[in-house]
Amino acid sequence: MTIKPDLSTAIPADLGAVHFVGIGGSGMSGIARLALGAGHRVTGSDVRDSANVQALRDLGATIAIGHAAEHLPDDVDTVVVTGALWQDNPEYQLALERGVPVLHRSQALASVIAGQRLVSVAGAHGKTTSTGMIITGLLALGADPSFVNGGVIEELGVSSASGEGELFVVEADESDGSFLLYDTSVALITNVDPDHLDHYGSLEAFEQAFVDFADRADEFVVISSDDPGATRVRERLSHERVLTFGEAADATVRVHSIVTEGPVSFAIDHEGATYEATLRIPGRHNAINAAGAFAVLVGLGFDPAASLEGIARFAGTGRRFELHGVVDGVSVYDDYAHHPTEVAAALSAARTVVGDGRIIAVHQPHLYSRTRLFAKEFAEVLEQYADETVVLDVYGAREDPEPGVTGALVSERFAHPEHVAFIADWQDAADHTARISREGDFVITLGCGDVYRIVPQILGSLERERDA
Repeated sequence: MTIKPDLSTAIPADLGAVHFVGIGGSGMSGIARLALGAGHRVTGSDVRDSANVQALRDLGATIAIGHAAEHLPDDVDTVVVTGALWQDNPEYQLALERGVPVLHRSQALASVIAGQRLVSVAGAHGKTTSTGMIITGLLALGADPSFVNGGVIEELGVSSASGEGELFVVEADESDGSFLLYDTSVALITNVDPDHLDHYGSLEAFEQAFVDFADRADEFVVISSDDPGATRVRERLSHERVLTFGEAADATVRVHSIVTEGPVSFAIDHEGATYEATLRIPGRHNAINAAGAFAVLVGLGFDPAASLEGIARFAGTGRRFELHGVVDGVSVYDDYAHHPTEVAAALSAARTVVGDGRIIAVHQPHLYSRTRLFAKEFAEVLEQYADETVVLDVYGAREDPEPGVTGALVSERFAHPEHVAFIADWQDAADHTARISREGDFVITLGCGDVYRIVPQILGSLERERDA
């Protein structure tokens, strides 16, 4: 069993010396960076060394590799964990034995950002990109926000920073209800596509959490005009100021004239004026994300034209359509997509830039429950948008294995099985991917687990295949 966050736990007035268990993740490392900036002594541990770990060390954190009881300092005041850790984690267990306060990462973040004018970005998909667009736009406008994002912002090289401005922008996680902890001033809801039903138990409860999140915003709410779940949530809101964005004719911020060949371009209508932009990233979904970010910025009172110009500078985040290498004309990308809607968006974006080449998807299902619930939907979008698919085994994350739930649940649902292969062994999967690829193809790994770690194997297999 993984650790279930107790969001009712009292958050200490002062975190003091903080120990992060699993400090290398994008979310945890971002919070640790802020804690260091606030003057806290920071220690931590992670299963492997990484660029995030080294960056924190350079800022003064003491970090051990591996999880062991001896890595927990004797004089620690607060321990921060994630829901991805298992109950038997030795550092977690020792903290409980000592009576040291143990906080979920969202509670630690709530402590660090307390009293700030908070822009919280929530939604089943598009959070990290939308958050990055808002941050990039605010920086271009001279607002100098503080922020914590779920991925490294390409042009900044970090996922968090402390700014001098009054605004704090945060990617708010709805997966376990922790987005309800924040004292939000401005709430952006990108969409309310059904997900995380393992936590909420029902679609009704999932959508109610978004209603609660939005209605608690002090200033205003920005929400999709197009997403069916968002529409249901909007109808239940009691908030006095709600801005909508999307392609709907009645949207407060209406996006239209979307051209998806290469970097996406589009137009936005707002209060009788039209503004045009071309992003540095591809994909129709990113035009929609940009409209949501635009709605936040104009809602805050910034100039519309300057806001859109700033948003257009956004160059992406780590693990979102991220190019890792090209071998003999075969490009290898990685993307965080782990829900059928996200997979469709990522592959659609790839289609706009692949030209005459083919798309080869390497899909790692995430969570046993999600694989069981959405195997058919994953198969449908992979078969529709990719030319060839390699399915890996399930990345269980916080869940225990379920009998009979493997990646084969997805591959067996393809209507044309000749275009899919379920290969559990990563090296065999990398070799198979290299054999079927040819010049001009895009290989794209998909998943929010550790599938990015297969990318060097794929690049190596491509090199060996070309040398053979």
